Amino acid sequence: MSAEAGRCRPAPVRVVLADDEPLLRAGLRTVLEAGGTVRVVGEVSNGDGLLAAVDRHRPDVVLVDIQMPGTDGLTALRLLCTRADAPPAAVLTTFDLDDYVAEALRIGVQGFLLKDAEPESLVRAVRDLAAGGAVLDPRITARLLPRLAAGAASPGRRPPGLTLRENQVLGRLAAGKSNAVIASELDLAEATVKKYVSTLLVKLGAENRVQAALLAQSWRTG
Repeated sequence: MSAEAGRCRPAPVRVVLADDEPLLRAGLRTVLEAGGTVRVVGEVSNGDGLLAAVDRHRPDVVLVDIQMPGTDGLTALRLLCTRADAPPAAVLTTFDLDDYVAEALRIGVQGFLLKDAEPESLVRAVRDLAAGGAVLDPRITARLLPRLAAGAASPGRRPPGLTLRENQVLGRLAAGKSNAVIASELDLAEATVKKYVSTLLVKLGAENRVQAALLAQSWRTG
């Protein structure tokens, strides 16, 4: 590869991992860094060290296990998500933690990933999160839908009054695309897409883009 090509290569997405299992962290690090597009800049074994690691490393994305000794992942995420400069966060979960995942959704977590995700899917999810997208493993979408926060539009029934453009934005939001990608695909300014997303959240009764994506996926599969 030429020196010029190397200079044009995007900087790796910087990630902090929080999980109490050293072997799992080592495996995730290997998977994430294999292609050179992601770099794990910090690891912690419980929620106590997560905020400090975020302050120290300034990551682009945080991946957090829910159940850890000491301060658990949810408590740490609850604190992290109140920060104006908080990086996108994704929960690493298993099928048997529905209540915890539903609470993470209410907190404002942008992604939900199963620990046994395929390596390519995991790397793609991290890059999508860094770009501002919402990431939802399709295997847990159906389990999250019944636990949407109170006030969200009913799954399985489209709300009235969505314009053609709003439906176009919503469909792409449901696919986890960032505002920048949506703007590019629809030939809109990114600021315009942000306004559409804000309007959609109000119309859907959703608290964040992840809830909106879940609802849209329910209409698509219902």
